[in-house]
Amino acid sequence: MLGGTFDPPHIGHLIVAHEARWQLGLDEVRLVPARHPPHKDHGDVAPAGRRADWLERAVAEQEGLTVSRLELGRDGPSYTADTLRAMETAEPGVALWFILGADQLAGFAGWREPEAILALARLAVVGRGDTSRDELAELADSLAPGRCDLLDVPLIGVSSSMIRRRIAAGEPIGHLVPP
Repeated sequence: MLGGTFDPPHIGHLIVAHEARWQLGLDEVRLVPARHPPHKDHGDVAPAGRRADWLERAVAEQEGLTVSRLELGRDGPSYTADTLRAMETAEPGVALWFILGADQLAGFAGWREPEAILALARLAVVGRGDTSRDELAELADSLAPGRCDLLDVPLIGVSSSMIRRRIAAGEPIGHLVPP
């Protein structure tokens, strides 16, 4: 599971999903757009249905990538523990990984129900350029001992906020987002 706001989805999201699938030997990676991201101002986020539509178009030709609208039918904030519980209930016994960035791992202890997340899924952590692999491994071991896999993903300096800024400025984005 790769959750996020996906406002909009971009090539960085696809690269992370494909690298996780390949490096972990996963059958598929489900991209899960959050209905109400708990850490964002909802007024600044495109409607959830629109973001899910964009994401479905983005992965339409991407083998092994699917979109789950699981969080869109839920009221209130989108919490990872709730989503993983729903996935586990729908498919008992399926091994789950939750893909997140090193920046998210740093604040993981403050998330809602981090122990439940670790009980339901392994963490697959994507490094960032500002954290060494050794530092990341140490952090992962302290927060999620034995429940964390580190992924080596090419660094792509693309973010949804950068794309939104470029759109507002009338700058090209076609090379940064899927068709």
